[in-house]
Amino acid sequence: MDTIGYHYVVEASGCDPEILSDANKIREIFLKAAEAGNMEVKASYFFKFSPTGVSGMVIVAESHISIHTWPEKGYAAIDVYTCGEKADPEKAVDYILDAIKAEYAHVSEVKRGIEEDDSTFTHMILTWEEKLERKNKK
Repeated sequence: MDTIGYHYVVEASGCDPEILSDANKIREIFLKAAEAGNMEVKASYFFKFSPTGVSGMVIVAESHISIHTWPEKGYAAIDVYTCGEKADPEKAVDYILDAIKAEYAHVSEVKRGIEEDDSTFTHMILTWEEKLERKNKK
């Protein structure tokens, strides 16, 4: 089954609130995640809300990586979407979860752009949950 892209939708819990509050740190993490996932960075933008929270995105040649954070809840909503065969989005997701010190992740992998016989497109979703063991607790 051929697919045009992979879209990872991640609910990360138990994250480090200090990291989730720092737009510059999140940018650094996302740029390194793109590198870990073999993605070519084209642009990035991150915004810190007052008093708390960050939203941001890295545009990659293969598509994008984005985040919205709620530090007061230790929660981050993360999307990693890539097209083509070169990128490894799962490595980028793993890097991000480790860097924000997530203790738990609910992940959905959406295989997008699956072409049907009638030239229409559909997608398929696989979902799992992970309790992440951290070597360096907060």
